[in-house]
Amino acid sequence: MDLAREHGLSTQAIRNYEHDGVLPAARRTPSGYRVYTEAHAVALRAYLALVPAHGYAASAEIMRAAVRGEVDGALRAIDHSHAQLLRDREVLDAVAATVEALTTAPVAGRPDRSLPVGALAHRLGVTPATLRKWERAGVLVPSRDPVSRQRLYRPDDVRDADLAHLLRRGGYRLDHIATVLRQVRAAEGAAPLAASLDAWRQRLTARGRAMLVAAGRLADYLDLPRTDA
Repeated sequence: MDLAREHGLSTQAIRNYEHDGVLPAARRTPSGYRVYTEAHAVALRAYLALVPAHGYAASAEIMRAAVRGEVDGALRAIDHSHAQLLRDREVLDAVAATVEALTTAPVAGRPDRSLPVGALAHRLGVTPATLRKWERAGVLVPSRDPVSRQRLYRPDDVRDADLAHLLRRGGYRLDHIATVLRQVRAAEGAAPLAASLDAWRQRLTARGRAMLVAAGRLADYLDLPRTDA
């Protein structure tokens, strides 16, 4: 089958795409053979271009809407994907700012023992209620005194609080800051995290470029005259 051969796919994969609604339904001959047309080829090119740009689930949603002729539905799914890419870029920017702060900020003023919530709030110039709000958002993860159950902020928690305070002053949202600090904690510091930033940025750039290609391929399909294929 030429349609499958062009992309190195199996004929069963093409049937599966048709069954899943990401390709238009094929006309059948009296003997039951499927007849694929240029419209199917254009639809397949669009779907395969959408996958690296938007992922499998969103790409299937986009193509099903396009095949049904629901252009607004397809565009809405694309809008959601673009919004997610923008959020990912904002988080990356926050991570980069955090890494810079971790590598350049002096650490001499940081305590070598755990601080109670009042002492940390005083250090930052915020209220204890603000620190509790940050905790609920996942920004801070303090331990608890085993007897009094009061919050205790270890030196690493104080570092995280310093960074959170810095990023909040920079206008970053708490959910972004929480994501950043989870990555800092998982990477066990700035150096491992900094090493991954370039690769992360390259992946986001590749997604953005893939979105451009996919937009053109999808436009080709949407520009086809509406037929029963």
